[in-house]
Formats: sequence, structure tokens, C-alpha cells
Amino acid sequence: MTLAVRYTAARTLDTAPATPCAPGPGEVELAPAFVGICGTDLHIFHGDMDARVAAPAVLGHEMSGRVVRVGPEVDGWRAGDAVTVMPLRWDDTCPACRSGHQHVCQHLDFIGIDSPGAMQQRWTVPASTLVRLPDSLPLDRAALVEPTAVAVHDVGRAGVAAGERVVVVGGGPVGILIALVARAAGAGVRVVELNPHRRSLAEALGITTWNPANEDVPALVGQWTGDAGADIAFEVSGAAGGVDTAVEVLGVRGRLCLVAIHPRPREVNLHRFFWRELTLVGARLYDRSDFEKAVALVADGTIPADRLISKVVPLTQAPAAFEALEGGGDVMKILVDCTDDTEGATA
Repeated sequence: MTLAVRYTAARTLDTAPATPCAPGPGEVELAPAFVGICGTDLHIFHGDMDARVAAPAVLGHEMSGRVVRVGPEVDGWRAGDAVTVMPLRWDDTCPACRSGHQHVCQHLDFIGIDSPGAMQQRWTVPASTLVRLPDSLPLDRAALVEPTAVAVHDVGRAGVAAGERVVVVGGGPVGILIALVARAAGAGVRVVELNPHRRSLAEALGITTWNPANEDVPALVGQWTGDAGADIAFEVSGAAGGVDTAVEVLGVRGRLCLVAIHPRPREVNLHRFFWRELTLVGARLYDRSDFEKAVALVADGTIPADRLISKVVPLTQAPAAFEALEGGGDVMKILVDCTDDTEGATA
């Protein structure tokens, strides 16, 4: 018998015994080591996704761990292999899949939301979702591969090129990762963020930040760019004001990449889009090449994952960790340690 963190109702999580599911054909059983808590997990915790999430539901999709057992018809994997999971299962038959965009399958199973996730001591998944980790990469840092893959995909969708000026509106974990990936691509980067702890962390990583509460961000962008405006803005805040800022800072033919999930319609200054011939692109999830690049960026230290991890808590304290994240404050990324005395995964 193992343990799993389960969402049972709005603002209610428990840690309950779970029976491991033996891997069937094409499946592997994993021992998750570390699982990150992300914004989507918090939305589930708040009850905002009850129409999609069937309680009791095991959460978690940002993970690292090791293979425990391999099912029939699985080649190339063996017990002990260090892995992360690209938590997407698509049908390969819908129009999106047939056009080569499986990551936005019209019947997508996002593992950890639509089906059981990683916040448990044993987890059975399709072998096709596994992404190999280098043995040299500590497993706690490897838990940030999935959100890094999000950032890699976002930067790719926006077409960031060396020498461009990029404004990231929202300095949470994904916003900081986007800034780091864009900087690695050769762009100049600024982050707009209200939270002083997040600004301080970004500055410590060498990223200039602006506080929209007491600074005129569009004016600062004008000074930075010689009144040309930014080439690209990423909206990662999820707030109406963030949308306004992201549009306002763009120069002629600038690109706005929408990353945050806005659960309700927002007013957008369409005149600005007309007047400056702006482009809006959406960015959702990732594909395997994004994941593989993310592994490389975390492994070589381009993404300083250890500095983004605020706290690591044991699995039994995961419910309290969700409450700690709600307040924001001095927390960036919390990891849940799912290891036990028998599974052998180490950081």
C-alpha cells in the first residue's frame, strides 16, 4: 500500500492509501520523487475546475522520478531509469492531431487533471509519455523540467530572436522561466511584477524588473527601446491590468503571446492592434522537442532550478503546502517529496 494526495472537494485535500496499478501493455510504473505544485493545481484546489476534475482526484504533473516496473511491449526502459513525464495523452484521430498538433488534441487527456497525476508514491503511465533525464541531474531540480518546457514552447510560439526586446508581464514561476529562456535566446528582457519577493528573485538572477504599482511601465519601455516599443510581450499575470500593459508596451508589428489562462473574457485595446499592426498568438502546453530542450536547459544550469525552489515538503504535508501557496508572499515553487524508504529515488 502506498500514499497519494487527493482532491476530494473545494479547498479539501487528503493523503490516503492507494493501491499501485500494475503496468499493462505499453505502460510503466514509476516511483515519483518530487512533484511541483503549479497554478493549475491551485485552480483545482479552489474548486474552479470541478466540471472537469472528477473527485477524488490525484493531482500533480510537474514531476521527476524513477522507473520501478516495465509492462509488456515496452522497449528501451528499465527499473532505475531517471525520468520525467510529458503528461499528455491524445487520440490521434481528431482534426488537431491529424494536422500534427497532438499537444492541443480536441480530446486531450492532460494527465494530472483529466486522469490520476503524480502526487503519489507509485504512478502508472504510458511509456510514450516518458522523457529521459541525465543521471547527473538531481531529481529535485528535474521537477522543474515541465514548467520549463512550457516556457520553451511559449518563447518558440512568440518567435523570440536574438537582439529583440521582450517584456514579461507577471513574474511568477512561468514568467521567470520565460524570461530566462528568452534571455538564453539572446533577447533583452524586462519583467513586470507587483510582488516584491518575486522581483527580488528575478533581480538576483540578473533580470531587470519593474513594479507597475509605482512605475510607468510604458514610459520605461520607451526609454529602454528609444521609443520603438517592445518587440514581444508575454502576458503571464492572468489579470486584466496585465493584458492592458502587455498591449501598451508593444511597438509596431509587435507580438503579444498569451500564456496565462483567463477564465473570463477581457477587454482588449483593438485600436492598438489596428494602429500598430500587432499580432496575438496563443501558447498552450508543449511538444516532445520542447521537453527535450527543457531537460538540456535545466541540466546545464541555464535554468537555475535550485534557486527557484522555495521549499520541499513531505507528501503528508502537501495539503498545507497548497494553503501556503495561496498567499503568494515569499514563495515561488514548492515541491512535494513523494519518496519513501523503499523506492530509492534520491535528489
